[in-house]
Amino acid sequence: MTAQQSKNPALTVDLIIQKGSQVLSVKRKNEPFKGYLSLPGGFVDDGEKVEDAAKREAKEETSLDIQINAILGVYSDPKRDPRRHTISVVFVGGVPEDHMTEALAKDDAEEIEWLDLDRIENKKFGFDHKQILLDYKDWTKSNGTFWSSKTRM
Repeated sequence: MTAQQSKNPALTVDLIIQKGSQVLSVKRKNEPFKGYLSLPGGFVDDGEKVEDAAKREAKEETSLDIQINAILGVYSDPKRDPRRHTISVVFVGGVPEDHMTEALAKDDAEEIEWLDLDRIENKKFGFDHKQILLDYKDWTKSNGTFWSSKTRM
């Protein structure tokens, strides 16, 4: 039985890539949420470490070589992805100074947008990525860890 046929949740990664006071988002080229903003990320391949999947997905979608600095949290709400139950490990990272290049939309990303965290309220995000970014704003002040059902003030 393959992972797609099993009843187990699929493992994914999402990335918050920060540059100064902005974070990188991608406009989705494909469904679900075609045309919506999302964080770079995707499914973890069999035999792959989650941190390696995060770096691979960043490279595939944005052309950036990233450095992972922390884990924001784990998001596992069964309704976060309309295709099936997915669990995402959300990493926080950046682009090392010696690898600074311009981000380019590739793979299933239609375009790249750098967002100011204080101006995301009116943006349309796919999945639970707006909540993840709101958690990230809190994390930058407290360095707390987040998960899907954590009580939010």
